[in-house]
Amino acid sequence: MDPRYSAQEILLCDLCQSAVVQSHCELCHLNLCIVCVGKHLSDSSKRHNVVPYRHRTFAPSYPKCPNHTRKHCELYCEKCDIPVCSTCISSGKHHGHKITDILLKLCSKKKDLKLDLNELEERIYPTYEEMASDIKSKKAYLEKHYEKLAIAVSKEGENWNRDINIIVNKRKSEIEEMKTKHLAALSKQENEIKQITSDVKQSILDLKKILDSSDVSQTSVYKSRNVEFRKLPPKVNVLLPSFSSHQINTEELNQMFGSLSVLSITTEEQGNTVESPCPPVKPLLDEPLLITTTNTWYRQLYSITCLNDEEIWTCGEDNIIKLYNLRGKLLKSVQTMSGNYPRDIAVTRSGELVYTDRDTRTVNIVKNEWIQEVIRLRGWKPYRLCSTSSGDLLVSMLSDIGESKVVRYSGSTEKQTIQYDSKGQRLYSTGCLSKYISENRNMDICVADNTARSVVVVNQAGKLRFRYTGHSSTTKKIFDPCDITTDSQGQILTSDFDNHCIHIIDQDGQFIRYIYQCNLLFPWGLCVDTKDNLLVTEFSSGKVKKIKYM
Repeated sequence: MDPRYSAQEILLCDLCQSAVVQSHCELCHLNLCIVCVGKHLSDSSKRHNVVPYRHRTFAPSYPKCPNHTRKHCELYCEKCDIPVCSTCISSGKHHGHKITDILLKLCSKKKDLKLDLNELEERIYPTYEEMASDIKSKKAYLEKHYEKLAIAVSKEGENWNRDINIIVNKRKSEIEEMKTKHLAALSKQENEIKQITSDVKQSILDLKKILDSSDVSQTSVYKSRNVEFRKLPPKVNVLLPSFSSHQINTEELNQMFGSLSVLSITTEEQGNTVESPCPPVKPLLDEPLLITTTNTWYRQLYSITCLNDEEIWTCGEDNIIKLYNLRGKLLKSVQTMSGNYPRDIAVTRSGELVYTDRDTRTVNIVKNEWIQEVIRLRGWKPYRLCSTSSGDLLVSMLSDIGESKVVRYSGSTEKQTIQYDSKGQRLYSTGCLSKYISENRNMDICVADNTARSVVVVNQAGKLRFRYTGHSSTTKKIFDPCDITTDSQGQILTSDFDNHCIHIIDQDGQFIRYIYQCNLLFPWGLCVDTKDNLLVTEFSSGKVKKIKYM
């Protein structure tokens, strides 16, 4: 026995399990004693390459068998999914199981490992890096966004303070005016009494002089004024003004001041969209791209609204509202109940079509091919509308005497009217030209007022935030806003009909850029899909152009 082996390290023949190993078959991976070499070579069904054990080529390190400590696992049981040695096989525990060479299994496993490695390097790790980068961008956006919110609230507070100071100063001025009038009335009476008192004193002196004199002529000319003096001048009574403070309802005050939209943070499985109040920052393209052009065959095309990213509702100057896919296939047509052409269309959160009918003074909804009247007005005519994130409808309307206002409806119930600013001035112009409407992601209500040639933006409470009257850097004609929409970044987009372009401004009214590429011709209706692609109707061509601008 080789003295280099201790009792625990003696390797026994894989065939007889009793004699010490002397040789090794490199093709069969078996350790053999001298006696068993001949038996092994007698199996002509396989190729063999028997070498002295010391001269064997060192193959991959086989794992030690946990059940047979002196054996190495050179086989693999596919059913049990474990490495096994030859003794394990001969024990019968794996009878009927599929047994493969462990090196073949190793090769197969390595292929799987390579696939895993490739996926980790090429897809998973870059995805996490991209997510980390996206979070970094979101955090940067978050800082700016919340800073803007704080500035907006502070600015609103300053506006309120200014308005309150104006009211306080006005009340003080009224008090001073009242005081002046009161003092003037008292001073007038005081002067009258002084004059009468002086006359009385003079009469007393005259009477004493006459009584002390024996001059008959003075006595004969004396005329008594006592009757006159007995009649006292009217007393000035002033009801002093008082100040009545109104009990402030904190809840109403909070509502009037303006509110923040609800913070919404939800996560979904990767591959789906993730709803977040801080969307990933999307830079504008240097050159907007025209993706598709869809012909609707309207002679005059007005409004457009997205049913989804592939289907659009359109309406023009006839009584048919049409649903197209972006390949130009007409999918559905809806004729208005009255036969009048609709003034505007929108899609609700549940995917139902709504439209305004100016002539019947109604807002109508299309449900399961049936048209139902939702709102009927008196003294007012509905023109433009939009569906809000809360499921309400915002409707711009015109009175029979030409005044304009925006009304919020929940179903058929009126919830809010927006018509005047804090000074009682009209927010919107009179006249029947376009006053298209859209809700921004910060809950601002944006109106394209064509008559006033401006975009009017109020907050959720209806308080004026700003007016945008165009940007004259390149446009040749006066700002001519028609439709209006907003995107996921809170940017406001409005079509400029006469200048054949789209204006993009931020949610605070600052001009960002124009979209005048893509051969736009008399752009009118606007909407943005869920991927922030802009869809524009061309009034005279009857075409819808889908433009990628971010």
